[in-house]
Amino acid sequence: MELILQLIIIIVAAKICGTIASRFGQPSVLGEIIAGILIGPAVFGLVETNDFLHLFSEIGVIFLMFFAGTETNLKDLTSSLRSALTVATMGVILPFIGGYIVGISFGMDTLHAAFLGVVLTATSVSISVQTFRELNYMHTKESATVLGAAIADDIIGLIILAVMISLTVGGDTSISIVLLKQVIFFAVIIALHKLLPIVTKIAVKLPIPDFSLVYGVLLCFLYSWFADAMGISNIIGAFFAGLALANNDTIREQLEGKLLPSVNVLFIPVFFTSIGLVVSLNGVGEHIWLIIVLCLVAIITKVIGAGFGAKITGYSMSSSLLIGTAMISRGEVALITSAIGFEAGLFSQEYYTPMIIAIVVSTLVTPPMLKVLIQKQQKIA
Repeated sequence: MELILQLIIIIVAAKICGTIASRFGQPSVLGEIIAGILIGPAVFGLVETNDFLHLFSEIGVIFLMFFAGTETNLKDLTSSLRSALTVATMGVILPFIGGYIVGISFGMDTLHAAFLGVVLTATSVSISVQTFRELNYMHTKESATVLGAAIADDIIGLIILAVMISLTVGGDTSISIVLLKQVIFFAVIIALHKLLPIVTKIAVKLPIPDFSLVYGVLLCFLYSWFADAMGISNIIGAFFAGLALANNDTIREQLEGKLLPSVNVLFIPVFFTSIGLVVSLNGVGEHIWLIIVLCLVAIITKVIGAGFGAKITGYSMSSSLLIGTAMISRGEVALITSAIGFEAGLFSQEYYTPMIIAIVVSTLVTPPMLKVLIQKQQKIA
């Protein structure tokens, strides 16, 4: 019963804070993350993270990226591939160097400083996706580049993490196995993309009530499970599932008309709120300068790195700045990377809180910065 009460608190707090954020002209996702900070251990301590909320949160981000896939044009995604890979590469190199320099400057050893750099390479595109959706900016070349770059960023970050764990901790982590699994994943996804339209046409015609809806949800979960089994983030699998259904109007309308409203009310707010729940203020005073510098480096290196990658592949300065800003958010990807590294002994407890705060700050600043840049871009257009 206590878990249900926590869920009620989260939904109410997310709705109130999201509405307040909207009234102040900000994306509601910003208010939902702040709601998590307020009701979590950092302020009122009403809710703590647990397995129940983690499951809800995971379903929320899976559905969020699934619907991002249904709203993405595959031609835009493939045409932006070169830009996406360049944005991802530059958006990994500069944050890694920046994180390493910050770590060394504040007395960390080489291992801890390198892992700090790895964490800063992460990008959580789910925050930017929700902002794009709220501002009707999903069907653009910039959003397609950001989505492609985030996928590449996730893969590059996973490889770097696997290398670090293999070299420093050892164990069962094999770089060749990691790479092989990723190759298998994309080979299967490409094969399914050729086969799936035939299966989908059959599924739509079956005389079973709401089967189009059931088919879409099953496909989303199957792709997510397969991605996770291959060592890739399940949200990438969900995105490709949505992309596979993007051209089928019947299923897409069923999903957006019947499933999306429920997801927006229940699962997605829990996901965004859960990001704020991990914030703790223990030891903040002791490491305040590290936190400030880390937050600035986390933001600046992504904007410059990813933005430069966009600029050299043909984007205007305003579009490059928008793309770089959309890559700032570290969100759940960096939180998961932090937890893996912490458990593997790549990071110490002393620096864990500053790193978590920097991750959350980078997530908080992304929606309002994006809104300003998108509005400017829309005026230019």
